[in-house]
Amino acid sequence: MTYVVNEACIKCKYMDCVEVCPVDCFYEGENMLVIHPDECIDCGVCEPECPVEAIVPDTTAGAEKWVEMNRRYAEQWPNITRKAEAPADADSFKGVEGKFEKYFSPNPGKR
Repeated sequence: MTYVVNEACIKCKYMDCVEVCPVDCFYEGENMLVIHPDECIDCGVCEPECPVEAIVPDTTAGAEKWVEMNRRYAEQWPNITRKAEAPADADSFKGVEGKFEKYFSPNPGKR
């Protein structure tokens, strides 16, 4: 089992999860984070830290597509090991449906 980040993270990107990850398996895109599924040790400490519940086990229904998406972008985006500020408008994107189709950016984070 591994954990993955789903579309709930898009445009929210709170990064509380990054601070608790013992193996630094988060990678930063322009407007979301992903977990490298081969690096995740399945400890689960990140899951309760996410205020938008964007981190789920890969055994969750519908998570299959997110495993591959997380793997793909973890191999392209920079590794992140420290929490940064969430976007100023993050709260306004909590609970928004269809964020992947509307807002996903394949660009890497810029730090």
